[in-house]
Amino acid sequence: MGTFKKPAALLLSSVLLMTLLAGCQSDSAAPAATPSAEPTTEAAATAAPEASATPAATETPAEATPAASAGSSEAIKEGTIEKEGNVILKELAFVYKDQTIALSDIVDDAKLESMLGKATNKTSHTYSVDDGKNMDTLIGRTEKTYTFPGLEIKTIDSGDGKQFYIFSMKITDPKYATVRNIKVGDSLDTLKKAYPEGKLTGDGAPEEEDDFRFAPSNYVDYMLFHVKGAKVESISISTLLD
Repeated sequence: MGTFKKPAALLLSSVLLMTLLAGCQSDSAAPAATPSAEPTTEAAATAAPEASATPAATETPAEATPAASAGSSEAIKEGTIEKEGNVILKELAFVYKDQTIALSDIVDDAKLESMLGKATNKTSHTYSVDDGKNMDTLIGRTEKTYTFPGLEIKTIDSGDGKQFYIFSMKITDPKYATVRNIKVGDSLDTLKKAYPEGKLTGDGAPEEEDDFRFAPSNYVDYMLFHVKGAKVESISISTLLD
């Protein structure tokens, strides 16, 4: 009987030891789950900077706006349009016997008289310091004036004394028409319809004198219709000299 009790006591001790070990293992397993929550917090913190990058991306279009406006074309300024071959300047011209004579055309005696007939008068003047004209910018340059019936044309050399170009024309005879077919004697209403871009420089009362100005390219080259009694009395086509 004493022999039986001893093994039983050993078996009981083993069971108690195994129970204690199992309890320790379950306690140590519970805290192991706690650290798994920490990576979740870190992941959320890591994702936050990525989300903050979104506003930075939206700033790019706003920054591009000034660059786009800087590329807008600049308005043409007075006196900057090249005259050579300029189609607009061909508006500043008149027609006579199928010949078109335009502002800034390069001409000489022979060329003008071949188109308009022999001039009734020709004069020439070279600007100098003491000529009393106070045209310092033109000193040394020569101006020529050609007079035809109902027409006066002025030319000036381009600076080399060889080539002369037209800088002024004044028409007082209806046989010379503009390229839009306006002539001396036409009514103010006809003039306005032909040149809707132009305007009267004064009050424009029909029974009074006024000037109707047409300047298609700038304020340097222009056409001026002198109006009296609601009719075109004269036409001047000019460019301002430097």
